[in-house]
Amino acid sequence: MRYRDLGKTGLKVSELGFGTIPILSGHVPVLPQYFSPDEDTAVAIMKRAFDYGCNFYDTAILEEYGDAEIKLGKFAGTVDRSRIIISDKARFYGGGDIYREVERSAKNLGTRPDIYFVHQVDESNADEVFGKGGALDALYDLKREGKIGYTGIASHYYNVLYRAAKDSRVDILQGSGNIMERGMLERIRKEEAFENKGFILNKVYAAGLLIGHFSVEELIGGILEYPFSCALLGIGTFEQADEAFEKEYPVLHFSYEEVLERLRETFDPICCDRCQKCVCSYGHEIYTSFRQYNYYNMGKEFWAINKLKMDFEENYKHCKSCEKQDCMKDCGRNLNIFKEMERIHRLLGAYNGY
Repeated sequence: MRYRDLGKTGLKVSELGFGTIPILSGHVPVLPQYFSPDEDTAVAIMKRAFDYGCNFYDTAILEEYGDAEIKLGKFAGTVDRSRIIISDKARFYGGGDIYREVERSAKNLGTRPDIYFVHQVDESNADEVFGKGGALDALYDLKREGKIGYTGIASHYYNVLYRAAKDSRVDILQGSGNIMERGMLERIRKEEAFENKGFILNKVYAAGLLIGHFSVEELIGGILEYPFSCALLGIGTFEQADEAFEKEYPVLHFSYEEVLERLRETFDPICCDRCQKCVCSYGHEIYTSFRQYNYYNMGKEFWAINKLKMDFEENYKHCKSCEKQDCMKDCGRNLNIFKEMERIHRLLGAYNGY
C-alpha cells in the first residue's frame, strides 16, 4: 500500500481507503447496493483491509449510513487506534446541530473522530454552513476543544469545494470523481487554492456503475494521477477487500475519448465530464441531468428516472425558450446542450408510465 500526505495535517493516509456504505444493515433507499453483513463479519472485512495496509475509514451518521458507524466503532476497538484514521460526517448545516451530531458520533464510534465533515454541502446551504454560527464554526470550535482532530467539507460541487479550499477553518475536503466524471478533478489539479488541503476522493466506481465497463485495476489506476490524498472504495465483502487492497495499482491514463469509446459499446453517452462550468440562466444543474441520463443507461434506471421526473420538464421548457445560451460558452466538451436536453426529453417521453 502506498501512502500520501493528508494536506498539511502531518498525517499519512493510505492511497486507497475503506468506504463503509456497503457494510451497513438497515434500509437506506437513497444508497447504492450494500451487503448487510452482521457485525462480526463487517469487523472482519475491515480488519482484512487493515491487514493490507488500509488506514483510512470513512462513515456517516446512522440516518445516512445505517449502522456502519457503529460497526466501524467496533472495528476500531480491535486494532491499535493510533494506526487508523476515522472520518465521519453529518448532513446538518447549523452550528448547534453539527455540534450535537459530533458528540453522538463519538458515542457510536467509542472514540474521537479524526475528521468530521459537513456532508452534502451545496449552494442552497453553503452560506449557512460557512456563515457565523454555522456548521463550520462549530467544527472549528470542536477541533480546538479536542473533540475532533480536523475539520472537513464534503460536496459534489466545485464552487463549494473551492470556497472551502480558501477558508482557513477547513482542513480536509471530500469530493467525487472517476475516469468518466473527471472534470472537477481536472479543475482542482490546476487551482492553487487546493494545494494545502487534504482531499478525499469518492465515487471512484461511480456507485459501482463503471464496474463491468472497466476493471477495478483500470478504475483505480486511472485516477491515481490526480492530486487526492485518499480514494475511497465502497467495500462490502472479503472478495472486494482482497481485490481493492491486496496489491499496488500502476498509474494508468485514459483519454476522455477512450473512456467514451468503452461506454459506447453498450450505449451512446452524453459526453459530459461534470466540470460544472456550464451556467444556466434559470439555475438548472445541467451536468446533473446529463449524469442521470448516463446513469440510467448504465443500470440505475429507477433512481435516475425518478430524479429526472422531479424538475426536468420545467427546465426543458426554459432551455427551449432561452436565447442567452450562456451554458455553452464555457463547456469544455463543446456540447450542444439543447440537443442533449432533447435527448433526455425523448427518454422520459418513451419511459413507461411517464
